[in-house]
Amino acid sequence: MKAFTFVLISLSVFATASGLTAKKPNILFIYTDDHSHRTIGCYPESYDWVKTPNIDALAEKGVRFKYAYIGTWCMPSRATLLTGHHQHGVKSMRMEGKYPGSKYDPELCPFWPKVFRENGYQTAQIGKWHTGDDTGFGRDWDYQIVWNRPRHASNAGSYYKDQMIEFNGAEAKMVKGYSTDNYTKWALEYLNGKGRDEEKPWYLWLCYGAVHGPFTPAKRHLEAYPDLKVPAPVNIYPPRSGKPAYLQKINNWVAGDDGQAHLKGRRRATGEYSHGKGIHGSSYSDWVRQYHQGVLALDEAVGKLVQCLKDTGQYDNTLIIFTSDQGFAWGQNGFRSKVAPYDANIRSGLIVSMPENFPSGVVCDVPVGGVDIVPTFFDLAGIQYPWKMHGRSLLPLLRDPGNKNQKRSVLTSFTARQYGDDTNVIPTDLKILQRVAGVPWYASLHDGRYKYIRNFVEGEIEELYDLDVDPDELVNLALKKEYSERVIKMRVAAVAELKRTDAGMVKNLPTVAKLPK
Repeated sequence: MKAFTFVLISLSVFATASGLTAKKPNILFIYTDDHSHRTIGCYPESYDWVKTPNIDALAEKGVRFKYAYIGTWCMPSRATLLTGHHQHGVKSMRMEGKYPGSKYDPELCPFWPKVFRENGYQTAQIGKWHTGDDTGFGRDWDYQIVWNRPRHASNAGSYYKDQMIEFNGAEAKMVKGYSTDNYTKWALEYLNGKGRDEEKPWYLWLCYGAVHGPFTPAKRHLEAYPDLKVPAPVNIYPPRSGKPAYLQKINNWVAGDDGQAHLKGRRRATGEYSHGKGIHGSSYSDWVRQYHQGVLALDEAVGKLVQCLKDTGQYDNTLIIFTSDQGFAWGQNGFRSKVAPYDANIRSGLIVSMPENFPSGVVCDVPVGGVDIVPTFFDLAGIQYPWKMHGRSLLPLLRDPGNKNQKRSVLTSFTARQYGDDTNVIPTDLKILQRVAGVPWYASLHDGRYKYIRNFVEGEIEELYDLDVDPDELVNLALKKEYSERVIKMRVAAVAELKRTDAGMVKNLPTVAKLPK
């Protein structure tokens, strides 16, 4: 309670100093899919030719986080954003039936929007649903228009057209049209008043399916970024010196006669088959072009949503947060997927904008995670946490993003298709341990400069990267004896974070390889 009281006092003082009223803020949470920070123009890692003017404008009016690790893949990332817990803390969640079928017990795994409803908010969710076939309409959500992938497995690959949509808990019906545009249209209708209680503050979670595979752009964007020639990452082909054993087997690309890397036909991390040839061709440049084209409709959506908030007089009192479930690797370490612990695979863009409350046009270098977003919403709304949160509120960082004394480390854990108590025992069978994208279970810790990675394979080497000098994570410093002390320190800190977040697996962690002496 002491921490909560401090937050309320701080908010009260801040509001008074800013001349704001005590009116509870609206929250617009824009959530994209498989969307790398490298596709967003305001991120320095993006290509020079990338054009995302509306997302960039959002960053100009907000705080852009340099390092954001929201999740590792679609379903656990969303489970985190509904509970405030890492994957290993999401009780009763489980994969069941034909992929992506899944179930959970809402008594053991309550979703926090229910608490907002009980505290005067209207809650709404539009777009992709991928966390159990029970979407929680009427319990967690007052207003809901969703593509329920777990319930409609035969329609689960239809990311961009012909989707089975459930409107406010009713039986699903087929909806035509480009999904990104449909979701934007429905969100704009809600912001303009359709289904919205104008007497209540609101929370809207807008979950796009773009730019998930098959990475289909809107027809109006198929000519964008012409004549691209993009160099492939230096480690697109094995072997990869200093990397764990599983990375020597990741090999999704083949050298073509044209001097470019080409994608092999393969199964994605989701288990759905993906052809090697895209809309423009199979080369690395072709795929990068198609992927970036898929972002353009998202950028248009951000512009429309912000303008709608302004036109309806809701902008000043609305927190806008833009991020993705995780990033996506294109060729880095041979991948074409998410899941793996490298920035190329899982690092997301994260932009938080509310100019009436927080600074504009600034970058926060402190690493943050998806578990930090939920307590931020609670603190902003002045609602007490209903249960233990694994993350820490972003409010101190949002108020003073340049404060070098605000040091944090962020934990990322990956346990494939297992959740909650089912993660207490780590599998020893590599086929089970590496079931998703060929990546073993792991935990990683990022302290603002160094990233530590521990794969849960018996006797495997650890990894340590200095992201200030090696942002591509090419040189594993854990194999250098002068870094052994830092490796041990971060190993201990990672285990401590697993314990703090009640990860049962800490009782049977596999041994690691000996460090060099």
